[in-house]
Amino acid sequence: MVDDVRVELARVVDRLRSMPLTQLAAAWGEYPSRAAGARALAQRLADRAADLGGRPRREVPDVGDVAVGDQVAVIGRDLLDLSPDDDLRTLAAADLRDFRLSV
Repeated sequence: MVDDVRVELARVVDRLRSMPLTQLAAAWGEYPSRAAGARALAQRLADRAADLGGRPRREVPDVGDVAVGDQVAVIGRDLLDLSPDDDLRTLAAADLRDFRLSV
């Protein structure tokens, strides 16, 4: 189960890091850009990590489109470092997979 999250996280991060800036900046679904959608994904992962770690939720900052892949990578690893249960790992893996398949 942890491997599913790690695999999906790596795939999403690779896709974001290799995506041209023009594609990251282009409108995507309900978001003004793919980068904004990736930040929303990072926010969901950060919120789950905060809840799991008993910390207050904080807004994920906009560090720029070029860094959004790194941002998702760090926040995803932070969540995994907290040893989420099977349900949370399944949810995170599905969220990452859905993002990857739709971007």
